[in-house]
Amino acid sequence: MKKVLKRMLLAVTAVVTVTVLGLVATTVVNAVATDVERGRIESYGEKVAVDGRKMNVLDTGEGPETIVLLPGSGTASPVLDFEPLTSDLAEDHRVIVVEPFGYGLSDGTDRPRTTENVVSEIHEALAALDVDEYVLMGHSVAGLYGIEFAERYPDEVTAFVGIDTSVPEQPGMDEELPVDAFSALKTLGIVRLVAAFSGDDYEAPTYSEQAQEQIGMITNVYSLNPTYLDEMKRLPTNFQNARGTTFPADLPVLMFVEADNAANSDWLGLHERQAAEIDDATVIPMDGEHYLHHTHAQDIASQFRTWEAERGAP
Repeated sequence: MKKVLKRMLLAVTAVVTVTVLGLVATTVVNAVATDVERGRIESYGEKVAVDGRKMNVLDTGEGPETIVLLPGSGTASPVLDFEPLTSDLAEDHRVIVVEPFGYGLSDGTDRPRTTENVVSEIHEALAALDVDEYVLMGHSVAGLYGIEFAERYPDEVTAFVGIDTSVPEQPGMDEELPVDAFSALKTLGIVRLVAAFSGDDYEAPTYSEQAQEQIGMITNVYSLNPTYLDEMKRLPTNFQNARGTTFPADLPVLMFVEADNAANSDWLGLHERQAAEIDDATVIPMDGEHYLHHTHAQDIASQFRTWEAERGAP
């Protein structure tokens, strides 16, 4: 019996030792690789002063209407993520891609990531660019921020265009996320390790090899930073505070929605019910997954222009 227990103890000790050594190795590799990649990340866009910090934005294209693009939750590099859609829309529009604090090349902040704070900071960035009238277009959680935006700045937001956007009543958003665990996994290098084997959604030829490399490095270096983790922690509260709200009834709204959401069979229905509360709302189902602008950028731009023309936009 003593021999069996001794062997079991040795086996457990060996497993623990190998695990610890493995985590030490991934932690060291992650720290070294992060330092190297930080120096290889190429700047893009421009910095504007917001609340004493710098927010990164891309301001491109010309046209009678301005489109402001807002990213989905956790998008490592909004500017590079939206690039296929931005390039198309910028042919006849002024397009501004905003990287909120904690995203892309923007600074971080200690200010709580409430919906109110996020929206006011983005608005301050637009004011710094002398933008006071625009179509608000966004992905995922931008649907939540967009409602707040339209309510607070009705004289500025001329329309809202959603790309598989969040809806205040969507189920599952009251669950707290393991924020501390995510932070630890990044420090230990596990996030980098998983990303290396899982691939990404930025496929050629839509995204160039250079863009893929830059997105990968920005993800490794800046993702899951304290500012974004605070936003993640506050998502349940932000959704709870938004329950029962929607866009102003007189605001034109266009929504591109994943037609068949495997995780939520009522996903399209949620958006159709949201649209039913708005005087001028159009829902366009699309085959594809949540990041519709990765695979349907040209179609989104084309159908947006058709919808724009139908409502008599300049």
